[in-house]
Amino acid sequence: MSAKFTRRRFLSAMSAGATWIALASTPGCKPAERATKNTSSTSASPVPQQGAWNFRTRPDLNPPAVDVTTKAHDTAPGYVFAAPNKGGAMIFDNSGQVVWYRPLHHAMDFKVQIYRGSPVLTFEEHVSGGGQGYVILDDTYREIARVRAGNGYRGDHHEFLITPEDSALITIYDVVPKDLSGFGGRKDGAIRQGIVQEVDIETGEVLFEWRSLDHVDIDETYVKPSEFKQVFDYFHLNSIDVDHDGNLLVSARLTFAVYKIDRNSGQIIWRLGGKKTDFEMGSGARFSYQHDARRQPDGTITIFDNGNTVFKHGNGRPRAIEESRGIVLEVDEERMRASLVRDYTHPDKQFAHASGNMQVLPNGNVFIGWGRALAISESSKDGQLLFSASLPPKNGTYRAFRFPWSGYPSDHPSAVAQRTSEDKVRVYASWNGATEVARWEVLAGPRRDQLRPIGSALRHGFETTIEARTAEALIDVQAKNQSGKVLGTAEAVEQKG
Repeated sequence: MSAKFTRRRFLSAMSAGATWIALASTPGCKPAERATKNTSSTSASPVPQQGAWNFRTRPDLNPPAVDVTTKAHDTAPGYVFAAPNKGGAMIFDNSGQVVWYRPLHHAMDFKVQIYRGSPVLTFEEHVSGGGQGYVILDDTYREIARVRAGNGYRGDHHEFLITPEDSALITIYDVVPKDLSGFGGRKDGAIRQGIVQEVDIETGEVLFEWRSLDHVDIDETYVKPSEFKQVFDYFHLNSIDVDHDGNLLVSARLTFAVYKIDRNSGQIIWRLGGKKTDFEMGSGARFSYQHDARRQPDGTITIFDNGNTVFKHGNGRPRAIEESRGIVLEVDEERMRASLVRDYTHPDKQFAHASGNMQVLPNGNVFIGWGRALAISESSKDGQLLFSASLPPKNGTYRAFRFPWSGYPSDHPSAVAQRTSEDKVRVYASWNGATEVARWEVLAGPRRDQLRPIGSALRHGFETTIEARTAEALIDVQAKNQSGKVLGTAEAVEQKG
């Protein structure tokens, strides 16, 4: 039923303090005409406190607050996608306002992909108690598939890539016993290898499996067993991509190399970078501790170079530096030479000792998630900074992306009303994930069949505030799109206090 104010309840509540009442849905209401003349003001969600948002309409949602440090201009269309370490999966706009948020115990690699011909949301999720899976949501935010590793393995968070064939490429970290005495380690040691698996999403069948220890020797690594307390992580697989010819590009952080792998035999076709590179690496083309190697439509390869080291000319020995970058490499597979086309850095010299990614957008802009540096930015093709934002401490996102997205949540909008006087009401409205809402309409009346519009406002941020004048008993809120079509109506929930 709709939230109802009687004069007696109203006067009693005013003597006790502010009264909060959630607004009701009114089935069968006719779409209201726009009525802005009674609307005195509108505003967006309040400024977040202590690094997190607090919403009157959705007290169950407390997403980390995004600080926009460079106001967006000339950016590519779309929203920003991130999975903060202390939060969940989050979509936000260029102003830092939340568009959709789902609290999760631990989520990684949140992005838009194509599955069965339609855009979907995907992420890797670890849940309390040790459960894990790769999750696919449709545009109503409903889970339509959950993928897991096969052959008795447990998947890892570093990659979940849906292929054009609707299979999934995933990363696995596998620990095996290994005599490491020849590498300065223990004879009864253990080593962590990287496994690439291709899994049929619908059936779970393993279509392809590749193990790093079968193809990459331990001496290719740049780390030592003594640097690890227990398991020697010599490879650290962190991205998989499908090359133009259908074979795979695999990035290994601790060998400073990208491997092209035959998708049928598993044999290494070539190594880009590292100790055994098959390419002559031109000036500035070497990278280290890298993430996110991707083949681009023009044939270049982009890499997020964490930049923990840089190679001195001549002897090839690395020295430490403190700036990460996104790089574009021209890879000549006939002459076997790799050249730096350009690199992208941040004016604030972001240093990501781990994580990070680089996304080339359809208009040529470059979007970078700066990993542990907490920053997110977009630059023009020539390197001009167009947008920059940062997340609160301890909320780094493994990767960050920009994608167009249209969401149509299957639940109802949320709304709350606060009486500010006997004939005035302040209304708060939101709808988590509804991207098509353009305007909120407030209606009131003495009975359900006598509701009329009393005010409206353009959607403004996750939670829009509307001031309206009414002393009527029943209040309702409708979400409308640009054409004035009613998309949803607030459900009735009464709040006190």
